[in-house]
Amino acid sequence: MHLHLVSAFGGLSVLVAVFSAWTALDLFQQVRERQGPARLVWLATAALAMGGGVWAMHFIAMLGFDPGAPVRYDLTLTLASFLLAIFGAAVAFLIASRGHGMRRIVLAGVIMGISICAMHYVGMAAVQTVVSMSYRPGPVILSVAIALFASIAALLTANRDRSPTWRLAAAIALGLAVVGMHYSAMAGLTLSAPASFTPGHTHGAPPLTLAIGIAAVTIVILFLALAASMIGQRDKLISIIDAGGVGYWELSLPGQTLWLSGRARKYLGVARGQPFTARDFGHRLKPEDLPRRAETLARALKGDGEYVAEYQLRDSGRWLLVRGRLIRSRSGRAVKLAGVVTDVTDRRQAFAALATSEHRQRLLINELNHRVKNTLATIQSIATLTARRSTSVEDFMRVFQARLIALSDTHNLLTANGWERAPLRDLVQQEFRPFAEDQLRMEGPDLTLEAEQALSMGLILHELATNAVKYGALSNPGEGGGWVGVTWSDVDADGTVALDWIETGGPVVTAPTRCGFGSRLIDTSVRGALKGTATMDYAEGRLHCRLTFRPGSPARA
Repeated sequence: MHLHLVSAFGGLSVLVAVFSAWTALDLFQQVRERQGPARLVWLATAALAMGGGVWAMHFIAMLGFDPGAPVRYDLTLTLASFLLAIFGAAVAFLIASRGHGMRRIVLAGVIMGISICAMHYVGMAAVQTVVSMSYRPGPVILSVAIALFASIAALLTANRDRSPTWRLAAAIALGLAVVGMHYSAMAGLTLSAPASFTPGHTHGAPPLTLAIGIAAVTIVILFLALAASMIGQRDKLISIIDAGGVGYWELSLPGQTLWLSGRARKYLGVARGQPFTARDFGHRLKPEDLPRRAETLARALKGDGEYVAEYQLRDSGRWLLVRGRLIRSRSGRAVKLAGVVTDVTDRRQAFAALATSEHRQRLLINELNHRVKNTLATIQSIATLTARRSTSVEDFMRVFQARLIALSDTHNLLTANGWERAPLRDLVQQEFRPFAEDQLRMEGPDLTLEAEQALSMGLILHELATNAVKYGALSNPGEGGGWVGVTWSDVDADGTVALDWIETGGPVVTAPTRCGFGSRLIDTSVRGALKGTATMDYAEGRLHCRLTFRPGSPARA
């Protein structure tokens, strides 16, 4: 008897072996990257792809086996060969996935190779024919060696991250090695026919029926395995996108079923597993954004452009940038609208803060411009009036410089308070720094003045102190000299304040016969920024100046 091989079935068996090897190597990467129950699911899928593919390759190749007598297959042994292939691949993948050591890989490869050999020879034992079959030791040993070598090489390949091209080459080599193991074993097969036999009915499944069924099941298994691999790659990609702080979403068409990744759910405040539809997304937005959303969505679904919009969530106030584009099938039918969602709250807040800063800067520039004009006007007035009362250039310089220093000191005090307010107590103490502590007796509640009021009050206090040094209570230095009492308090329910400057212990003073610069400056400053009045009382031979004003923002000229 002769063994006839049909090339068509041999080629199909090679394709199945290569396809199953590629799928199994790809799925094994998922096994290594998963933990817990998910790891077992991927392990079972990889074992099914590898063991089922090798098993199907064997029986497809057996279609080319013609011993010269009818052939059928025992279903029990055929099923046992299938289970051996699956179980051996599962144990091998499980061992290899738990580490990278060479001993572990070799052990796993040996288990997989033995299971492949066991599958082959148990499958051959399922053959029912009147022809006797026996094996020569040499080819059998060669087939076992090929199976072991191919399995170890496959697991070494799968245990490393390689490029798809390199993995395809490894899958082709593994597939050819598995096929080579099969045909090496078949080459050692010796057929012995009886001297005379009459073909009769044998039990079991016919070869063609069994092969077609096996091929159909295997193709379904392998396509399911590839689909699972694609799902795994999709999940991996989405995990990478989520890790980058970007959410992923899909709106399937035409039903408009919305799917959200974990990051997208976090941005929208939707718990994992909680149902969430496109209508629910609309409810999360502010009502004024709904017409714009409907218009943008309709335009994207027509394919007129990408879906790009920013929305503010109604409850959390979070800003989201939603991008997407229409995905079509090869026939041009719209399949889904898919895209990403990112949190742009920080960017929005930064823009708002920048706008506020620019607005504040414009206000500050206007405020600075106004204050510089007022300061220059004040300096011009001080220079003009000082010049009128000065008898010489030296006298002008001395008085003018002292008044500028007083104005500068008030500026320094305002600068220390951000040019917003200045405490009245600090203004008074500032004028009395050159004098002894017992020459000032101050009393009053805490009171702050606006910037322009503080400048005016600083000039007033400077004029009063200068006048006291020249003519009043501060003109007699040393012990036994005079002193000044400065007190202030509210005098009206509307917030009007009265400040009293009373000089004691100085020479006797009388009311001046004419109005000097100091009096004019005090009167102008009180009626201007302070919006109040000033009275001078010289009874009992001492000066009593009363200022009444209302602290607050003065009207601008």
